[in-house]
Amino acid sequence: MLRQFELVEAVRAYDPTADEALLNRAYVYAMKMHGSQLRASGDPYFAHPIQVAGILTDYRLDTATIVTALLHDVVEDTSATRDDIAERFGEEVASLVEGVTKLSRLELQAEHTRQAENLRKFILAISKDVRVLLVKLADRLHNMRTLKHVKPEKRERISRETLEVYAPLGRSIGIHSIASELEELAFEHLNPTARTAIERRLEALKLEHGRAIDGVSREVERVLQEAGVRAQVFGRQKTPYSIWRKLQRKSVGFSSLSDIYGFRVIVEAEDDCYRALGVIHRAWPMVPERFKDFISTPKSNNYRSLHTTVVGPSGLRIEMQIRTEPMDRVAEDGVAAHWAYKNKSYGFDREAMEADGGRDPLQNLRHLVQVIEHGEGGEDWVEHAKLEMYLEQVFVFTPKGSLITLPRGGMPLDFAYAVHTEVGDTAVGVKINGELKPMRTQLQNGDVVEIVRGAKREIPVDWRSLTITGRARSAIRRHIRTSERGEFQKLGRATLEQTLSRAGKTLAEVSLKAMLETFAFASEEDLYEAIGRGRVSAAKVGETLFPALKGRLKAGPDRKRIGDEQARLFVRGGGLTPGISVHFGHCCSPVPGDRIVGILEPEAGLTVHTIDCQQLADYADDDSVWQDLQWTPQAEQGAVASARIRATIKNAPGVLGQVATIIGEAGGNILNLVMSHRQQDFFDVDIDMEVEDAKHATSIMAALRTNPSVDTVERARG
Repeated sequence: MLRQFELVEAVRAYDPTADEALLNRAYVYAMKMHGSQLRASGDPYFAHPIQVAGILTDYRLDTATIVTALLHDVVEDTSATRDDIAERFGEEVASLVEGVTKLSRLELQAEHTRQAENLRKFILAISKDVRVLLVKLADRLHNMRTLKHVKPEKRERISRETLEVYAPLGRSIGIHSIASELEELAFEHLNPTARTAIERRLEALKLEHGRAIDGVSREVERVLQEAGVRAQVFGRQKTPYSIWRKLQRKSVGFSSLSDIYGFRVIVEAEDDCYRALGVIHRAWPMVPERFKDFISTPKSNNYRSLHTTVVGPSGLRIEMQIRTEPMDRVAEDGVAAHWAYKNKSYGFDREAMEADGGRDPLQNLRHLVQVIEHGEGGEDWVEHAKLEMYLEQVFVFTPKGSLITLPRGGMPLDFAYAVHTEVGDTAVGVKINGELKPMRTQLQNGDVVEIVRGAKREIPVDWRSLTITGRARSAIRRHIRTSERGEFQKLGRATLEQTLSRAGKTLAEVSLKAMLETFAFASEEDLYEAIGRGRVSAAKVGETLFPALKGRLKAGPDRKRIGDEQARLFVRGGGLTPGISVHFGHCCSPVPGDRIVGILEPEAGLTVHTIDCQQLADYADDDSVWQDLQWTPQAEQGAVASARIRATIKNAPGVLGQVATIIGEAGGNILNLVMSHRQQDFFDVDIDMEVEDAKHATSIMAALRTNPSVDTVERARG
């Protein structure tokens, strides 16, 4: 444990202007407040915040951050309050301590719903000041170093949380050294057998190739020096966890991995990086498709380096990372590399970061903040957040040359929404490298992507399957919700008006505002939307408005069912011949409210189709068989009809029962049900049901779409 004067000297070593008195007060206050508290290891609790502060001095952070590290647990674990901290140590420190305290209260590995909400709060807290995350990472690192002292079940939970949340967050701001150690410590607890096996293989390889590996650094340095490039070359062995991830991701055996050994080539200037690359490629054969230029296109955590793999000395395949010393500092320390003394003050030097080609250290997290602010929720959000925290990325360009970074597997809509929400909302197609491509094309490094835009914001529902980023999916869902709301309001009002008209009543006769409280809605628009979505029965609303109509607003026995035997009563057209047989097409099941046409078939009579029935294509070249038709008032006001809908439903117990219940509650009556294309996850089902008209069918389908187990539902059209 660092003693008080050692901690102060460690800070003053890189910041001569550090407030010694503040550091001393914080050190003493932490010891006093934690008092006799003990950790699971039996050590005094105050040793923990002191060690956390010591970790952060290695990253040369400012005084406020070091003080925050010393005090980060006092509000959570002692009688100290935020006001106490503000009074003794200032508002800046109090705000930082408050941020870290909020994170400490979140259990990220909880059940899914709570996990999603807590991860939201977590991201929001650390997005306001990167120092909050830096303290929390150091806190987690020290806890992981002493994890062996806690109970096994808690050890596993903490390790999984570390691997899924904290290590990716560390990488998202470039703190490779902390992220790497967190991964190794978590791997050790989660899969000790695999880790031991990998370590044994690495030891065997070291015995086999150790001498050759030692000679590689000297040989590379010699070749570069002879070419006039001054460089230092350092060899290293990949960590067990990084090897484990490659074994999982590439689905190959240990012997097939080509880059277990890596070499870092540190040169003096950026131009020397490319000169060194040329020298190395002339000296040793390059392995195809193993070159990456992260200098011209830095990673979103500001990582810059050239990567190449060559068949080097002694025939070994070795990975080379070529970069300057400032690039190396950023590669290891990320955002912490830009804390410096400038203009008589010490802190984050944004100008130096930008001069190094860097970007906002919280840029990655702000993408997640945008998703949060747009109202995305549930389990999907957690997965999107974790996906975007990992750095499996692809780099693509706008036609004007701006760089856009996406998670690997990103598609054109992900790109469109990364550029701007307006671009995504109006996207209708894409050109990739000048060629029109499908919207489900996965983007590759270096692609130039041009979004083809339409005049209107019309986003098909199924476009959600063409995205992987939370930002894009959230924007699409928000757009669809907004668009649907207006449509459902129109549908709900029309449904209520139609229901009342059957009893000779109109909305003009009443005020809906007087009875909104009965249905617990804030506005008439909310009520109309609920009716349109099938959540509230129009008949029930009508009976509330006109109690004397109770029982008279639903379709009853007096309503005639539209069938082939009564078809002539319900459709009319100028060209209908008296006595001709009229029947409804089973391909599209027309119902009142649908736009309809008739097809005159020899020996069969007139078949009624919806205007969008797929079967009509068979008659496109013969105008003589077409008949313009309309519904009679009798059909629109006093009948029920059979409509067929086609739905794709999750293959899970009880789902079909839920569908039947929704249809019944929305006033439909199932006549027949046929399942087809049953797969492991989903199955298709055709449902014939009695409805009043097309709007009623639409209302039922809308109600079905609100069920998460229903993937798609549409009218059957042939």
